[in-house]
Amino acid sequence: MASSASVFRLLRPSIPSLRSVRPDYNKVSACSTQIYSKNTFTNSATSGNYDIVIVGGGIVGMATARELITRHPNLTFAVVEKEDTLAFHQSGRNSGVIHAGMYYTPGSLKAKLCVEGLNLAYEYCDKHNVPYNKCGKLIVAVTPDEIPRLDKLYERGLENGVKDLKMVGPDEIKNIEPNCVGLKAIHSPHTGIVDWGVVTKHYGESFKNHGGQIYTNFEASKFGTVKESGDNTSLDYPVTITGGQQSQQVNCKYVVTCAGLQADRIAEKSGCNPEPKVVPFRGEYLMLKPEKSNLVRGNIYPVPDPRFPFLGIHFTPRMDGSVWLGPNAVLAFKREGYSYTDFSIKDLYDALAFRGLRKLAFRHLFYGMGEMYNGIFYGAQVKKLQKYVPSLNRADVIKGPTGVRAQALDREGNLVEDFVFDSGEGDIGTRILHIRNAPSPAATSSLSIAKMVADKAQQQFSL
Repeated sequence: MASSASVFRLLRPSIPSLRSVRPDYNKVSACSTQIYSKNTFTNSATSGNYDIVIVGGGIVGMATARELITRHPNLTFAVVEKEDTLAFHQSGRNSGVIHAGMYYTPGSLKAKLCVEGLNLAYEYCDKHNVPYNKCGKLIVAVTPDEIPRLDKLYERGLENGVKDLKMVGPDEIKNIEPNCVGLKAIHSPHTGIVDWGVVTKHYGESFKNHGGQIYTNFEASKFGTVKESGDNTSLDYPVTITGGQQSQQVNCKYVVTCAGLQADRIAEKSGCNPEPKVVPFRGEYLMLKPEKSNLVRGNIYPVPDPRFPFLGIHFTPRMDGSVWLGPNAVLAFKREGYSYTDFSIKDLYDALAFRGLRKLAFRHLFYGMGEMYNGIFYGAQVKKLQKYVPSLNRADVIKGPTGVRAQALDREGNLVEDFVFDSGEGDIGTRILHIRNAPSPAATSSLSIAKMVADKAQQQFSL
């Protein structure tokens, strides 16, 4: 019988406020795209012995690898990543926002990790000269019925310890964002933007500098254990991870997996329950034309509507100087499918056959149809955005990038909003730790999540 996943909770106090620098936006935007223009992580080796191997080269995997190797410098570590570079999927295809932590239930692990993670992220970027822009954020109520929800969100932010939140009226909204209108708004001055793909690769460089090894183009296809034999090396490193290519194999004592869009499938390889199931939702962005990028200065967000599962469209400036608008949220036809033409029979069947997705789709049928409509007809999406910036026109926008979110669902169609850890069954179950769900805002919280995962691995593996 497969093991059941466990939800792990660890409370950490938030650290004191940190000095943060607002760099020259025009200078850092170019820098952010050039730091890692060349892949420095490719390794052609196909075998090795390590104390701990981390599966997954996204931001949570690399933050965890860095935290573990820093804590345990006498152990040997490796990361295996199936793509040819780090941060290829979610970590490199997101809005790039450094979230302040006001959306999450007071006292929850998500809230604590986000508030701590924001401080740690700015501290890391300052220390290592990673460019960011603390451009701030407005959460804007544009209709009277949104004001009570905005007031509750403000109180929630204060309870979570979000720094320097302020409720502002129409005139102050204009002072912060001259082209934005609204009845009332929350201003979060410490919300910022960064290129999380650059941050992930910086974690990778730090990991390598501490002696870690990174294998790219290594898709973990099988976990196994070496039975007792006369080979002392096999006994010392009893876990085998087999790659998808011929002769790829690494041996280790323990494994930590942070597999994102493939998290449930990776967990099943060690005998775990298939649920919670990862269902891929594609987010499609529009972009402001370059000559219109001065329409907004910082992030402009809607007031969340609790009737719907996702946040809604917003304005997000980027480190390269562009401004993203969106996203919507539609079912992706492939786990790593970034357009309507990306299609996998296996992935689509896997999603549609899952009871949880069918229940979610039935509950939000009209919402889902609206999201698809907005993705096809840009004018409909622009009309929603005009509630916040009336001077925006259809002619001001162009098609933007897309990303795919790994949304964990339970069988009743509920979004899994907690951290889920799992292991497996048999011999392998005592030597593997799966991070099956690291919910948003995982990038902002990556360093605080890494501390939590390292604590958990330390306890489970008796490091």
